[in-house]
Amino acid sequence: MTLRCAVLDDYQGAALALADWSPLDGRVEVRPVREHIADRERLVAELADCEIVVIMRERTRIDAELLERLPRLRLLVTTGMRNASVDLAAATARGVTVCGTASSSTPPVELTWALLLGLARNITTENRSLREGGPWQSTVGQDLHGRTLGLLGLGKIGTRVAQVAIAFGMEVLAWSEHLTPERAADAGVRLAPSKRDLLGGSDFVSVHLVLSERTRGLLGDEDLRAMRPHAYLINTSRAAIVDGPALLRALRENRIAGAGLDVFETEPLAPDDPLRSLSNVLATPHLGYVTEGNYRTFYAQAVEDIAAFLAGEPVRRLTPTA
Repeated sequence: MTLRCAVLDDYQGAALALADWSPLDGRVEVRPVREHIADRERLVAELADCEIVVIMRERTRIDAELLERLPRLRLLVTTGMRNASVDLAAATARGVTVCGTASSSTPPVELTWALLLGLARNITTENRSLREGGPWQSTVGQDLHGRTLGLLGLGKIGTRVAQVAIAFGMEVLAWSEHLTPERAADAGVRLAPSKRDLLGGSDFVSVHLVLSERTRGLLGDEDLRAMRPHAYLINTSRAAIVDGPALLRALRENRIAGAGLDVFETEPLAPDDPLRSLSNVLATPHLGYVTEGNYRTFYAQAVEDIAAFLAGEPVRRLTPTA
């Protein structure tokens, strides 16, 4: 019997192009879905005939209610080895195997710097002016050399962001709840005494924390007020770490210079969302991990996960924590 596999959120049509799916020929019919399906009823209808579903990061919430409505589902493959939108306990209870893939931390590092540099040198404003025949030079850019970058989080991504900052001649502060002076020193940065000290002492603040109940809403209104008026906030991690309404107020009132954002509470971002039109926001549609190399890894290992499952020996299994 041929099994059916849906590959969700394949916006660019990359799934079939960037991996060899031939090991599944004759056993699995692969069906890419090129758009995001937010409506639950449409999603159920799309997946109702599928034994296998491949999901992209945390775009689709796979909870107990959805799993119950997909009785044919036997294997769920997520890109990455961590996905907070999947109820692993519910999947396990229903006999659904969940597997992941590797994911590189370099692409989000690079996008962080693309956003930071774009803001610092007013790239979009100047490029638009050049293309449209506007003024020849209308802005004065910010220097990076000698300025301070504040990192909220110093894991794999934060550490690599710090290395680039040091190469630019920046001073780097870092803070997270359990970060030690020794760990900060190993990365060549200084531990800020507190979150407020980091926010008040930085010209650029970049978020590199895992979203959890502890970090949700970590930056609220008072935290944003602690930032310098000329400072920029960069978030390529998770939108919910920053209080959305508080950030919108800070941007509208020009209490901070601007924000570089790659993550949003609701994705895709609504057409009328004010973040789309604020002049002091440089935003990208969650591209942090969207590179050819990462996608080749995602989909090649998705094929491996499916083949191993069919052989009765699943690999890279994700299971609920105790």
